[in-house]
Amino acid sequence: MSNDFLSLANTGVQKLRPYQAGKPTDELERELGITDIVKLASNENPLGLSESVKLALLKELTELTRYPDANGFYLKQALASKYAVDVNQVTLGNGSNDLLELIARAFVEPTNEVMFAEHAFVVYPLVTQAIGAQAVVVKAKDYGHDLPAMAAAITGNTKLIFIANPNNPTGTFLEQAELKDFLAKVPATVLVVLDEAYFEYAASERRGNAIAWIAEFPNLIVSRTFSKAYGLAGLRVGYSISHPDIADILNRVRQPFNCNALALKAAETILQDEQYLADSVALNNAGMKDLSAFFDANNLEYIPSMGNFITVNVSNPADKKMVDDKTADNKTGDEVYQQLLLEGVIVRPITGYGLPNHLRISIGTEAENQRFKQALTHVLNLQ
Repeated sequence: MSNDFLSLANTGVQKLRPYQAGKPTDELERELGITDIVKLASNENPLGLSESVKLALLKELTELTRYPDANGFYLKQALASKYAVDVNQVTLGNGSNDLLELIARAFVEPTNEVMFAEHAFVVYPLVTQAIGAQAVVVKAKDYGHDLPAMAAAITGNTKLIFIANPNNPTGTFLEQAELKDFLAKVPATVLVVLDEAYFEYAASERRGNAIAWIAEFPNLIVSRTFSKAYGLAGLRVGYSISHPDIADILNRVRQPFNCNALALKAAETILQDEQYLADSVALNNAGMKDLSAFFDANNLEYIPSMGNFITVNVSNPADKKMVDDKTADNKTGDEVYQQLLLEGVIVRPITGYGLPNHLRISIGTEAENQRFKQALTHVLNLQ
């Protein structure tokens, strides 16, 4: 007699499917025996670990028999100083993903609505379903957020709104004026999470400082991460900045020691390494320009991006160009993804985001980008 453990799970959890991360390189090597693999699937920083972080981690190794600082005192101090906020406004997380989960679980009841845009980060619907709340998905506008439509969709049951800026996986960007206008329309009883995981990659003259708005909009929570531009994806550390009362609630429910000692030290160190950040952004800008030019040259439709990735329609060149005296066959994103794996190139299929003909490509080094271009040229018969 077998036990039906699924029936014992919460109703929302019963219908969940695990988050699908980008395929690891060693998994592809095990499956297909391919070596010399290029991974452009998870929006990781291709620059490599900062030398300053390497030195700091070596010094920290001798203390790993001790628990980390549960409150992350020094990192919080560094963040508070950098952003001119009080320490009690900062909450640390095991990546910003941890904070998105914490916020939803701390504030949302099953009777509440959680709002987010079509084509937005998959964690938003996942956590909404897990807690049994009602998801309100607002149709995208030009692959991004339609803020007037989102404002109009707010009801008395709306408790939480997620906005990613830049948006993942489409890379679209909301200007500061339209964001601030939206916040002014949101009732004070509705929390707005501005997920700025890719903030540092956005053009400096356009990204503004949403953290400064918290004094005017105390229902605003800004979340960021060290996983992207700061190159610490493997250590999992992120943070949110909010009204002190919100931070107090989040700190009541977060797990003790949710940031390990190496993560805390690395984040504190990299926050001071301005050259590394500048180099990361410069490398990304160069790669973005290179891939955009490649897509333009091959009539592949793509979504202009403010992140460290670019999303491209691979179903067919826009002009239906002739290949070997016949029109190239349409291919779905999933099909092209599988064929690229055979070329040793891992990218991200995004059918689950409602974009079955697209792939999301992380910006890599010049050599990695070149490998991708060669592989896609072969798979799509572009030449």
